[in-house]
Amino acid sequence: MFPADLHHSSFVMLGLLALFALIHSGGAAIRSRAESLIGARAWRLIFVGASAPSAVVLIGYFLAHRYDGVRLWNLQGLPGMVPMIFALTAISFFFLYPATYNLLEIPALLKPEVRLYATGIIRISRHPQAIGQILWCFTHGLWIGSSFMMVTCVGLICHHLFAVWHGDRRLKAKFGDAFEELRRSTSIFPFLAVIDGRQKLQWNEFLRPSQLGICVAVGVFWWAHQFILTASNEFLSWQLPELLR
Repeated sequence: MFPADLHHSSFVMLGLLALFALIHSGGAAIRSRAESLIGARAWRLIFVGASAPSAVVLIGYFLAHRYDGVRLWNLQGLPGMVPMIFALTAISFFFLYPATYNLLEIPALLKPEVRLYATGIIRISRHPQAIGQILWCFTHGLWIGSSFMMVTCVGLICHHLFAVWHGDRRLKAKFGDAFEELRRSTSIFPFLAVIDGRQKLQWNEFLRPSQLGICVAVGVFWWAHQFILTASNEFLSWQLPELLR
């Protein structure tokens, strides 16, 4: 795949991903200072107010253009492909949304706080969202197979790899030795710390209502896939800037 083969939407997607990464990683970088100035709740509302619209535009644009560019492969007709993609995507959701945070902190109904987590999914990987995103990119890249999808995957994975480094750096600065102890007892690569004996899985830690919520969400997303084509066709009919058309 050469630059000449790339659809212009791939470059737009890279721009949207860069904006999304700037809002998220930039917001995380200035969080402590912002909270000291305006308070944790006010900063969370500002952060969510910037993040949510950028995420909606990003997802909508992806849905509308996912098959743009060159079709590098088409494996959709292979036997067993659908259940395999669904199963791996479902697993990715358990990493992407491990519910290690308090959901009421997102809209600032409770005061948002930065915490160290050492249980549940963290025993498997210290950065479950990065692992979940990589797995999601693998499954959807395998299913869609377009050059646009490959550009999207590269952008998402690069952002999450940066977030791994950036997140560890911020936690080290805030928690010091406590984070170093957590780092020594966990791994980024899934199950590595379990295999080498630094961690032992406690299955009761996964028996939470939040995990049931993820199961429900997986089912809803799978059911909603039948409406993706309609949604993607209508997305660009909105009054968006010409750049996004």
